[in-house]
Amino acid sequence: MKPGQVEILESEEHGVAYSGKSIKRREDQRMITGHGQYTEDISLPGTLYASFVRSDYAHAKIIEVDFKNALKLPGVIGILTGKDLEGKLNQIPTAWNIPGSDLHVPRYSAIAVDKVRYAGDPVAVVIAESPYIAEDAAEMVSVKYEPLDPVLDMEKAEDRSSPLVYEDVPGNRAFLWKLDTGNVEDTFRTADIVVKQRIVNQRLQPASMETRGAIAEYNSGTGITTVWMTTQNPHVHRFLLSVILGIPEHRLRVIAPDVGGGFGSKISCLGPEAVICYLTGHYGRPVKWNETRRENFLATTHGRDHIQYVEMAARRDGTVLGIRAKVFANMGAFLSTAAPGVPTILFGLILPGQYRIKAIGCEVHGILTNTMAVDAYRGAGRPEASFIVERMMDILASELKMDPAELRRKNFIPASEFPHAVPTGLVYDSGNYVQALDKAMQAIGYHDLRKEQEKLRKEGKLVGIGISSYIEVSGLGPSKVVRSTGFGLGLWESATVRVHPTGKVSVFTGGNPHGQGEETTFAQLAADELQVPIEDVEVFHGDTGMIPFGMGTYGSRTTVVAGGAIAISCRKIVDKARKIAAHLLGVPEIDILFEGGKFHPAGDMDHFRTMADVALAAYGAGGDEVPDGMEPGLENTSFFDPENFVYPFGTHICYVEVDPETYKIRIKRYVAVDDCGKQINPMIVEGQIHGGIAQGLAQALYEESVFDSTGTLLTASLSDYAMPTAVEMPSIESYFTETPSPHNPIGVKGVGEAGTIAAPSAVVNAVMDALSPLGIRHIDMPLKPEKIWKAVMASKQKAE
Repeated sequence: MKPGQVEILESEEHGVAYSGKSIKRREDQRMITGHGQYTEDISLPGTLYASFVRSDYAHAKIIEVDFKNALKLPGVIGILTGKDLEGKLNQIPTAWNIPGSDLHVPRYSAIAVDKVRYAGDPVAVVIAESPYIAEDAAEMVSVKYEPLDPVLDMEKAEDRSSPLVYEDVPGNRAFLWKLDTGNVEDTFRTADIVVKQRIVNQRLQPASMETRGAIAEYNSGTGITTVWMTTQNPHVHRFLLSVILGIPEHRLRVIAPDVGGGFGSKISCLGPEAVICYLTGHYGRPVKWNETRRENFLATTHGRDHIQYVEMAARRDGTVLGIRAKVFANMGAFLSTAAPGVPTILFGLILPGQYRIKAIGCEVHGILTNTMAVDAYRGAGRPEASFIVERMMDILASELKMDPAELRRKNFIPASEFPHAVPTGLVYDSGNYVQALDKAMQAIGYHDLRKEQEKLRKEGKLVGIGISSYIEVSGLGPSKVVRSTGFGLGLWESATVRVHPTGKVSVFTGGNPHGQGEETTFAQLAADELQVPIEDVEVFHGDTGMIPFGMGTYGSRTTVVAGGAIAISCRKIVDKARKIAAHLLGVPEIDILFEGGKFHPAGDMDHFRTMADVALAAYGAGGDEVPDGMEPGLENTSFFDPENFVYPFGTHICYVEVDPETYKIRIKRYVAVDDCGKQINPMIVEGQIHGGIAQGLAQALYEESVFDSTGTLLTASLSDYAMPTAVEMPSIESYFTETPSPHNPIGVKGVGEAGTIAAPSAVVNAVMDALSPLGIRHIDMPLKPEKIWKAVMASKQKAE
């Protein structure tokens, strides 16, 4: 297949309609043939290379940084410490300052000045003629520390006896966020039954294929600094880098070339990228830096890390009345870009789940510790919320001796009640939760599986079935709502669509896809809206010098919000083109139809103009080509600010077997039913679901960050951080329902995070169901064989 050529995987004729078709991703052509261009691939003449000296201590005072010997190494250009950069770089900002939470944003520097606060904190930067010289010199830098007791236990960090990460943040508490709706105390006091559980949602390390990196170049002739970097949101990074560097935005250009995954870890604006931008101006040469995998695990933001004390109140008939949670959220050593909003707004507001729960209580303690900062990781708050809701539904079902599927069905919000306002203030847009549950149960053969489970249990086998009926809030904006929560800017999105004189189309989007397939999806969307061949559409993104200001890709928002902007721009172009076509054909505009790629008078298919005909006339702009007073050209820029979020949902069912001797878990079947509204490219949608499930399954069974008693990260390599491979992945049976969202022009909902939200509770519920005959109610993730063995031994001792 040649570059730009389209291969459609269905056999039917597609005509001009591309949406709804499984078209192979056009970006894959360059990726799999080695023609992609990542930050590491960019080479500029005269480039210098940076390597950061990082602390081995989690908490210590810096007494002395001795780099005399390192400076003597041939090829070393310079070495700078935090003190050298004082007054030259501002503090690293936090972009989500949640109101009413007693928020304390600590002052955190790009390079530590007097004190290090996590193992991996930069204390100096070496600049050299090659990356190898820079790394060798960094190892020669000697730093003298005065070790301090680290803060590692987030539940004890608020104690008066605890050391402080920052002297001006009392009790190590960065914020205290509370939510109380629906008479929570009365609800729990009068409930027939209240179930309680302490739940740990462990810390995870994003591990995208490409680590973070940047190469910056200062042009002394224009005064413009250009930085190519691994970012999910180029304009946001430009804005925050401007704040840190004190450089006006119009003199900063941020370019995201091909980005090898992000999963949230490339949203944040961290210190090294700012340092690289400063160094290129300081030395007058390009400067490049790329993380090693160890650096990536040590010093790129982590995810999750909650300890949750959860209660659910219900009637004996299974009606769920309320849920409340006291949460300790580990924020790490500083508040990263979006960090305060993840365990609060994105977590607490979605606690009702798919259910008619009237009383919601939530108290989140945002705790600073001597570990790497925690920020968004695929799902960002939604997996943590869905997990506790779905685990508590299963625990409640067990206590009531109800089938967990029927307990869910009893409490679902009915399809007839949408749009539906939940007590937390969100308004769910559309949904049919019973349909998704029924489809999943039918696909897996639920009732027959229960009979099989009963038979196998009599044979001594440990088999279990787990259900996860999830919902997420995604498609971030709308701006008025997110601004009211303290987010630094609005969450609209932009698009410029340009039809060239030959009828070819360029789409410039403020979204920044980095593996999600939107170069294909957006081409399908624009081709359908403009009724042109998809080969005639090219999609551009990632360059602040080329695209309109945009907010980037995260929160399952790109197709929803950026796609909405593209659709609006295309429709405005069609409106203008219709006027030009009417002028060319000499008929009233009201009589012009646009179908099959042709503008023609109603009832007359023989006289028509194509989009290319109209485009040529628009740029010709002669008296016989465009109406009097019309501007030349055929392009439009639109900013789409949705009126509401979108709410994807679904039900996943997992069937597992636990080996009674080794306690190894085998996933026998995994069925996923998801609803993301209308689908532009079903193949890409299914790929996103599969990838999300892989990460959710990984959290359930394998992945966790482990620190020793000094705060050293023990899982700082892929040899120690257990990620599943294709061998561990089960076959995923994927199905869909479709309830379009009324809140965007194309009816879509987000899909990028759905699998990650649904999978952990589906897998854990299945394993707990398998172990229930042994008297085991809950084990915290990851469900490693050792943990299960310990739980089994403890249960046996208790029984004896």
